[in-house]
Amino acid sequence: MWDTFFSVVRFRAIETDPVARRLAGAASVEDLRRIAKRRLPRGVFDYIDGGAEDERTLAANSADFSSIEFCPNVLRDVSSIDTTTTLFGREISMPLMLSPTGFGRIAHSDGELAVARAARRAEIPYSLSTMATRSIEEVADVAPDGDHWFQVYTWKDRGLVTEMVQRAAQSGYRGLWLTVDTALLGRRERDVRRGFTIPPKIGPGTIIDGIVHPAWTWDFIRHEPIVFANVVGLADEDGSDPGSLAEHMMRQFDQALSWDDVDWLRSIWDGPVVLKGIQTVEDARRAADLGVDGVALSNHGGRQLDDAPTPISLVEPVAQAVGDQMTVICDGGIRRGSDIAKALALGADVCSIGRPYLYGLGAAGERGVDHVIEHLRDGLVRTMALCGRTEIAALDRSLVRWRSEPR
Repeated sequence: MWDTFFSVVRFRAIETDPVARRLAGAASVEDLRRIAKRRLPRGVFDYIDGGAEDERTLAANSADFSSIEFCPNVLRDVSSIDTTTTLFGREISMPLMLSPTGFGRIAHSDGELAVARAARRAEIPYSLSTMATRSIEEVADVAPDGDHWFQVYTWKDRGLVTEMVQRAAQSGYRGLWLTVDTALLGRRERDVRRGFTIPPKIGPGTIIDGIVHPAWTWDFIRHEPIVFANVVGLADEDGSDPGSLAEHMMRQFDQALSWDDVDWLRSIWDGPVVLKGIQTVEDARRAADLGVDGVALSNHGGRQLDDAPTPISLVEPVAQAVGDQMTVICDGGIRRGSDIAKALALGADVCSIGRPYLYGLGAAGERGVDHVIEHLRDGLVRTMALCGRTEIAALDRSLVRWRSEPR
């Protein structure tokens, strides 16, 4: 009997590494989201996870991908799949960028440094936010051969913006994202309900949250205070008060932002400029007419204007209008490699993600970010193989159809 039993049963090796155990059970981005939700204080998780107002756009960003189905071809040799592509003349290992996200160290003490290292290993670009908690120079130092981009706002203090852009150039950054959808900050009602602020303010709820999330709390208290690292000492009188610095940064958002400011930014930067937050074909055409290098179709992850159009719904009309003049990036809603394939088939050049890698960072630190990237890469390879495509250039419109289209 036992011979028969052991001939068909094998015992799984005991995994002693708690992070490896955690990641072994994460089969999807949603699984990492649940792990991050369990490990992070509620206010921290909701800051990462939440959107504007009723969060309809937040939900639709991902849900709209389910409105697209594949038209797979079979009996094709898919023994070798190549996911490499080029972005502004540089080869990258897959059509994916890591979007700029602020306040990275709230998820894990390494913050943006962990993300930059993961992106370098994966040979994909990483965009550092102006509101990052690690500086332009720190990121360049930990990933000196990485493909770095820097995200900027055209703040009221143009001298401060100019100084940061110059620092990015001196540190070897390759391109700029200009965020254009933050004349005012959206109303993020999860943060309102939690009383969550940046930087966090200590209260009874915060203390209780810290007690019931000891791993995050221990990581948090063992490291230096969280600050906006790119502007500390520049915008604050003594460079040491995170609260006054945060308030100063919030006051810097320029409600007079206009297309003239795009020209101004291009006048102080020699590399590619991508406008992040384009939400209409009209504005994409305007950007192309100005000679902008690329547009990121984005609604800020559903965190600004609720009921804004989803990035995937904009890809095809924008690509048809300006795709031969500029790079088109689908920024938002990506949760699987199949989503990347769909966006590229509709005309995007690359996709970019923000929340997914923050879930990975919150769930398992740097290894969690690696896990997200490899999950998306594996999903893209699998999708291409099952659809009969072996290279990125073959992901064309014949591969997909909207479910509302006639067969």
